[in-house]
Amino acid sequence: MSLSCSDRFTDLLCAEDSDEVLSGESPACSSELDSQASCIEESSIDGFIEDETNFVPGFDYLARFQCQSLDASAREASVAWILKVQAYYNLQPLTAYLSVNYLDRFLYSRRLPQTSGWPLQLLSTACLSLAAKMEEPLVPSLLDLQVEGAKYIFEPKTIQRMELLVLTVLDWRLRSVTPFSFIDFFACKLDPTGTFLAFLISRATDIILSNIKEASFLEYRPSSIAAAAILCAANEIPNLSLFNPEHAESWCDGLSKEKILSCYRLMQELVVDNARRKPPKMLPQLRVSIRGRMRSSDSSSSSSSSPSYKRRKLNNCLRVDDDDRNSK
Repeated sequence: MSLSCSDRFTDLLCAEDSDEVLSGESPACSSELDSQASCIEESSIDGFIEDETNFVPGFDYLARFQCQSLDASAREASVAWILKVQAYYNLQPLTAYLSVNYLDRFLYSRRLPQTSGWPLQLLSTACLSLAAKMEEPLVPSLLDLQVEGAKYIFEPKTIQRMELLVLTVLDWRLRSVTPFSFIDFFACKLDPTGTFLAFLISRATDIILSNIKEASFLEYRPSSIAAAAILCAANEIPNLSLFNPEHAESWCDGLSKEKILSCYRLMQELVVDNARRKPPKMLPQLRVSIRGRMRSSDSSSSSSSSPSYKRRKLNNCLRVDDDDRNSK
C-alpha cells in the first residue's frame, strides 16, 4: 500500500497547535517552569554532594604533607605557577582549579621520581594543558603554555606523554566536582533577591583561588569550601554581614556545619592576613611631585654636564681673562 507524503511525516510532527507555537506562548505557566528549574537545580546540587568525594584525593593526602612524605613547598610553588599562567592568558578560574585538582589527585595515586624539580614541573604543565582543553575555547600551544618563570621547558611530545599518564591515573575522570559547582547556588540561597549576586560570586571566586595554594584546605570538601567562600564574601556587604554562618548548613542536604565553620574560620584568617601583606597604596599626587623633582634635578644635572654648557662656561672665563688684561 502506498503512503502519501503527508502520511509519511505525520509521526514526525509535534502535537502542539500551530497557532499556539507561532504565538510564542508556552502551554505551561512561567511559575511552573521556574519551580521545575528550581527542582532540577536542587537535584543537581544533591548529585554534586553525593559525587564530590570521588573527585578529591584520599583522606590521608594532607597527612603526607604534614609528615613530609610530600613536599608542601614544592606543591605551593607549582600552584603559584599555574595561577600565574592563568592570569597571563586570562584563563577561567575553573581552569586553574581543575589543574590543581588533577595535580593533587595524581600525587595521591602515583609517586613521582622526585617530590620537586622537573617531574613536578612536567606534571603541572600536563595538568594545566588538560584543564585548558576541558574548559577553554582557545588553548595556548604546549610551548606557549610554558611561560611566567617556568624553570624547565619540555618538548610537546614529552608533555603529551605525561598527559596520557595523568589521564590513565585519573581513570579519564576529568569532569570534576569543584567549589565552582556550588557557589552560584549558595549565593542565591544567601541573597534570594539577587541584589548582590554578582559580587558574591566574583568575590568568592577570588577567595577560592587565593587560598588554593594552602595545603590546609585539602581537608575540606568542595561544598564546604564554596559555602565558606560565600560567607567570607558576604562579610564585605553590610546588608549580608549579619548572616549567621551556622545557618549555611540548611542550604542543601549533605553539608557539614562543623566543616563549614572550620573552613570559614581558616579562610577568614587567610583573607585578613593577605590584606595585611598588601603594600600601602601611594597617593598619585605624591608620585607626580616626586617625579617632577627627579626630572628637574636630572635635567639640571644633565644640562650642567652637556657640552654646550661647558663651552659657554669656558667662553665666559676667557672673556673675564681678556677684560683683566685690557684693564692692566
